[in-house]
Amino acid sequence: MKLHRNLVFATIDSLHMIFNEQKQADKVLKNTLKRDKRWGARDRSFIAETTYDIVRWKRLYAEIAEVKEPFDRPNLFRLFAVWATLNGIKLPDWKQLEDTPVRRIKGRFDELSKIRKYRESIPDWLDELGEKELGKRWDKEIAALNELADVVLRVNPLKATVVEVQNELADLEIETETVPGNPYALKLKERANVFSTEAFKNGWFEVQDASSQLVAQLLDPKPGMRVIDACAGAGGKSLHIASLMENKGQVIAMDIYENKLNELKRRARRDGIHNIETRVIDSTKVIKKLIEKADKVLIDAPCSGLGVLKRNPDSKWKMDPEFLKQIKKNQAEILDSYSRMVKPGGELLYATCSILPSENDAQIKAFLKRDEGKDFSLVKDKKIWPSESGFDGFYMALLKKNNAE
Repeated sequence: MKLHRNLVFATIDSLHMIFNEQKQADKVLKNTLKRDKRWGARDRSFIAETTYDIVRWKRLYAEIAEVKEPFDRPNLFRLFAVWATLNGIKLPDWKQLEDTPVRRIKGRFDELSKIRKYRESIPDWLDELGEKELGKRWDKEIAALNELADVVLRVNPLKATVVEVQNELADLEIETETVPGNPYALKLKERANVFSTEAFKNGWFEVQDASSQLVAQLLDPKPGMRVIDACAGAGGKSLHIASLMENKGQVIAMDIYENKLNELKRRARRDGIHNIETRVIDSTKVIKKLIEKADKVLIDAPCSGLGVLKRNPDSKWKMDPEFLKQIKKNQAEILDSYSRMVKPGGELLYATCSILPSENDAQIKAFLKRDEGKDFSLVKDKKIWPSESGFDGFYMALLKKNNAE
């Protein structure tokens, strides 16, 4: 592979913004990739994949390169040189890459690969926490979370069948395969830009990980019900719920961020969905008005996001123990408050994209012991491990509210 100066420099600029200005990796890349109209798909994918790779392996590469944050430009080039060397790419004779100790890089890599926190490139505190909460299991889960995430689509049954979407994409030479246990999921055999396809623009599918699709499936909403998605965000799960309800009944999508709900409205229009109503949670009144009004409530709780590190490798550098402590406090408060919207005999589904028991089954056990949870009982819970599924890590617990005496 021949390295092109302008692509490497664009990668270095992106890394500077992610590491030194604490910007979100996906937003940085969105802007970087618009920089030069002459870049083709291969150029853009080089920048995106290389940037994500270096973000993912930051700790390991920094240790090999013997550089410390904040990384100045020469340091960023050293990280890049480590990436290129370990990927078997011959370094050009640019002054920024002079004196790269190629042989020492390989030796250091072999040495550091024996130590998990370097091999998996994670902060000390996270490595300790993972081992404390998951024991031996932590080894294989963190290794699975460092693999590249698959692109998975969720077919919108209101617009198309799985076979129609497969055929439409196959015509564009985008090959897909079905995912067992996921009736609407299609996994791309190779990465491709599906957002530019007519099928996407016409609302035939959304991009949604296979694990995430199991949430609405476990909730099992029926046409005609009133279902509340209490932490809807940009609404991937709300859209799935509405499609399973065949546009009949009502989905109330709530969030504290209005801009996310506006994005959901836009997506719903594209998907031909018109039974979603959005409500911004700007006071406690919003919840009070809905007490005991819902057949089913989904709490897709804010969490550490540890189960989706494949997708967001930069989040492990932004997390810290204090953030995790606050998140767990929020989860308990949300469970206590939002569970009141379930009517007697109705169901509550608590979900996170985390693999930590303290955010998952421990939260549910604690909730069922508190006064707020005394009317609920656990129907079933499901842990989705990245090492077994190959997809994101998820937890979901389905609770039933007793009928009033």
